[in-house]
Amino acid sequence: MNLSRRYAALGIVALLALQWLWHAWLLPPERVDARVVAFLFSLPILPAAILVVLRHRQAGYWGGIAALLYFCHGISETWAQPSSWPLALTETGLSLWIILAANWSGLRAKLGKSKAAPPNV
Repeated sequence: MNLSRRYAALGIVALLALQWLWHAWLLPPERVDARVVAFLFSLPILPAAILVVLRHRQAGYWGGIAALLYFCHGISETWAQPSSWPLALTETGLSLWIILAANWSGLRAKLGKSKAAPPNV
């Protein structure tokens, strides 16, 4: 497993843990069972977390797709719920971490090609 896939896996596990910490322990909902809310908020990242446990090479891809949802949620929670802005910004940061780590090898290949010396004419 290369370094970018390890970083993506670390971000996926951290984002899953954040959902349980946020919704079940740190800021539980008042009217609904906190475990149900934490479970529902962890559903989008759960397939990627399972793929991380299985050491599947597509874990970063599916984690990146789920991270897009968490990125949108983190940004909207930052503006809508001022009391949860540290958790929301953490969610946003972890989402960006996963997206960047999952795409790092492709970005490096693309940027490496653009820095190549021009051919002699």
